[in-house]
Amino acid sequence: MGRTIVIIGGVAGGASAAARLRRLNEEDRIILVERGEHVSFANCGLPYYIGETIDSRDKLFLQTPAGIRSRFNIDVKVFTEAAEIDRERKLVHCRNVKTGEALQIPYDFVVLSPGARPIVPPIPGLTAAENLFTLRNIPDTDRIKAYVDTRQPIHATVIGAGFIGLEMAEILRQRGLEVTVIDRGQQILNPLDPEMVRPLEEHMRLHGVELRLNEGVEAIEQQGRLLRLSSGEELRTDMVILAIGVTPENELARSSGLELGIRGAVKVNAHLQTSDPAIYAVGDVIEVKDRIQGFDTMVSLAWGANRQGRLAADHINGREASYTGALGTAIIKIFDLTAALTGNNEKTLKSLGVPYEAVHIHPNSHAGYYPGAAPIALKLLFNPHTGAIYGAQGVGSDGVDKRIDVIATAIRGNLKAGELADIELSYAPPYSSAKDPVNMAGYVASNIIEGLVRSLQWHEIDEFSHNGGLIIDVRDEVERLAGYIPGSINIPLPELRDRLSEIPGDKEIAVSCQVGLRGYIAARMLSQSGYQVRNVDGGYKTYAVMAGKKPGSVEQQKESIGLATMAPVSVVSTPEVMRKEERLLLDACGLQCPGPILKVYETLNSMEAGQQVEITATDFGFAADIRQWCSKTGNTLESVDVSGGTVKALVRKGVKQSGDSVPSSAVSTMKEGTTLIVFSSDLDKTIASFIIASGAAAMGKQVTMFFTFWGLNVLRREQAPKVKKKGLDRMFGMMMPQGTRKLPLSRMSMGGLGAKLIRHTMQRKNVDSLEQLMQGALRAGVKLMACTMSMDIMGIKQEELIEGVEFGGVASYLGAAEDSGVNLFI
Repeated sequence: MGRTIVIIGGVAGGASAAARLRRLNEEDRIILVERGEHVSFANCGLPYYIGETIDSRDKLFLQTPAGIRSRFNIDVKVFTEAAEIDRERKLVHCRNVKTGEALQIPYDFVVLSPGARPIVPPIPGLTAAENLFTLRNIPDTDRIKAYVDTRQPIHATVIGAGFIGLEMAEILRQRGLEVTVIDRGQQILNPLDPEMVRPLEEHMRLHGVELRLNEGVEAIEQQGRLLRLSSGEELRTDMVILAIGVTPENELARSSGLELGIRGAVKVNAHLQTSDPAIYAVGDVIEVKDRIQGFDTMVSLAWGANRQGRLAADHINGREASYTGALGTAIIKIFDLTAALTGNNEKTLKSLGVPYEAVHIHPNSHAGYYPGAAPIALKLLFNPHTGAIYGAQGVGSDGVDKRIDVIATAIRGNLKAGELADIELSYAPPYSSAKDPVNMAGYVASNIIEGLVRSLQWHEIDEFSHNGGLIIDVRDEVERLAGYIPGSINIPLPELRDRLSEIPGDKEIAVSCQVGLRGYIAARMLSQSGYQVRNVDGGYKTYAVMAGKKPGSVEQQKESIGLATMAPVSVVSTPEVMRKEERLLLDACGLQCPGPILKVYETLNSMEAGQQVEITATDFGFAADIRQWCSKTGNTLESVDVSGGTVKALVRKGVKQSGDSVPSSAVSTMKEGTTLIVFSSDLDKTIASFIIASGAAAMGKQVTMFFTFWGLNVLRREQAPKVKKKGLDRMFGMMMPQGTRKLPLSRMSMGGLGAKLIRHTMQRKNVDSLEQLMQGALRAGVKLMACTMSMDIMGIKQEELIEGVEFGGVASYLGAAEDSGVNLFI
């Protein structure tokens, strides 16, 4: 004879328990009691039905009462409330909420799954509000959607900046409402750390959502139309969504004498039994253990409820089953960004006094050269001594979910932080990089654990500086135009070895770059030279999101960045810069910071004052970066649009003067330098470039010649030392001209005869040879710079180039171009 098992409450925990119980035992009588009409529905999908992303209400229902009855032979009693559990007599006292009819159900086991209800604070005037809503179930969803559909409100206020509150804010904004989010906390999404949510806050403001943090509602008046705030301000609104959290539905457990724990949640053991072994409890109503640190907590998430329902059913049937705690792995979509987390955050570790280290990295979601790559901000927390992983957080427009899921799996498998580098993950350019972001986090963590580098966190920088520490920014000078750590000095990484004498040996040093990689290289270099050095973790990009005051309202944000609605523009990804009417289109997608800024800089140098360029980038931080950059460089940011996973910024070269209809050409200080990019290895073009360079130098200008690709052959020695090369590098070397005397003419080469004729003619007319021009240019102070990236591609080694040549990358050229009034490409 089978047993009688009563399940109180459906949805995730109760429905999962019911289905598993039946699969394990056909003899048991299973009764599912549900106070409402719907037993199994997708409660996480409710906001998306309101927002009409889910177009059919029927898609929300996973199982109907009739379907559960027929499929599982389970007695489903809807509109039935469990009022009391008589534990001595083993009876569940129920009543029909429609008819009031009483019902007694004997049981052998009970599974409690009543869930949690929204917290409703005692705000004066709240009960009189006619436009106030909470979101927990299907009837709540129907009321909100009907109100938006029929009343067509203009403004909505969301009280609470947690997961549900922000999902509702996005949904209502996408439906055309003006939205204000109010929260008493200092940030949105409290489970994440502050530096991780700041980009999300800026992203929401760019989408027109007003965030009022450190703010509360003191009173509600005019039946919900007027909110009096703790700041003393008034806010008029058409509807209010209450989303400040949930509290467990514990009335039945309390009245039945079951032991309660944190915040009134039902206490259970590892087998999910309450203080009465015949009564199990699952889902949002129970207290669970933090899986990593072991403290008591509540985790109101769907995965836990489903898992607990299954495990309770297993234990009832005598199977080995235990729930050992929750990581709290969660994810949310906020417009075009995704935020996800697993395990402990930094705030929790600090409050517990647990020793930890944090690393921040900013890799691309997939290979940067494949279209659509977007940066991910990834934070890893771990024990610096044992390597135990405590938690991780990620923010980005693509690929965040799988990285956090991999780290959650690693925590569950007791992997160490350094072992993340050992995980062999699938790779192809559309999906990842050869070193996945998870691998990269493992490498960075290993460097700290092994003592190769010490880190300095963003929140420690001000104190470090105040105590006399010296911060060296190893980025190229042009990168600092978009911002830098106050008080830092600039020594670009390629110059660091030659400028050690400028660095005091009696001070502790911190090095900073954009995202931390160059800083690590600099830290290793300096530490091996005897300096006490730390690397700014996550670089300036992590520091910048928390530096300075952020606008507190949509109006302030619009004023500060010139936010305007832009008509959609179809941007072709290749070539990188195109002309559309009078506007240039620049594709910076897939570039990590500062890549988009450098592209803008390079493009504006080739433009006339008053011209516009529209930039498309996938780096979500570009919206803030371009504002700062324009203010520093004297250019006009006319609009920014964030949608579809990209940032579009419209920039006009120059500053629009007050009352002028066109920007003034006299934008910045006079620039006295000259830069030349020498791409060609043609003799006549090379001669022309050195004549121009020498003339500019003779006029007192600072001249930089940047040799790239075929232009590198101009700098090659005729009798270069032998250098070991492989494959293509050797072939390139044999095919390319070695030195100036081997350069061909661009026209009338005639198998090399043309070059000899032009040299003979120059000599006859007393014009300096190319070799003489080059030596004269060096004596006049002309800087000859070889592009290191091109050298690597062409297989050219430093030993093969003439003396006096400097080496640098694109940023070095851009730094010189910043001070140039003339910039030529030859």
